[in-house]
Amino acid sequence: MIIKLLTSAVSLALATYFIPGVSITGGFTSAGLINLLVVVFVLTLINIFIKPIITILSFPITLLTLGLFTFVVNALMIMLTDFFVDGFMVSSFFSAVLFSLILSLINIVFSRFTK
Repeated sequence: MIIKLLTSAVSLALATYFIPGVSITGGFTSAGLINLLVVVFVLTLINIFIKPIITILSFPITLLTLGLFTFVVNALMIMLTDFFVDGFMVSSFFSAVLFSLILSLINIVFSRFTK
């Protein structure tokens, strides 16, 4: 579980580096690393408790769009994290969609190496 948390933190840091509209305040200082871990923790809690409810409620739309609405749900979860965490900033919905896509791709790569 600690390895999963650390890989999520690294993938989140990499994704914020690649997407200009998403940032974590503090940079690579100790405050920035604490903000990064708080963002990972809050995003994990949101994905555990809120995302399944939204996914079930949006199932008809997801079915009609052949699964593409999942990107919108992921972006909404990232924007919800932005709402709850002060040190995490997402400038627009498009940045959140791009961020969720890059974050998913990086997590796929990391999950291949950590198995």
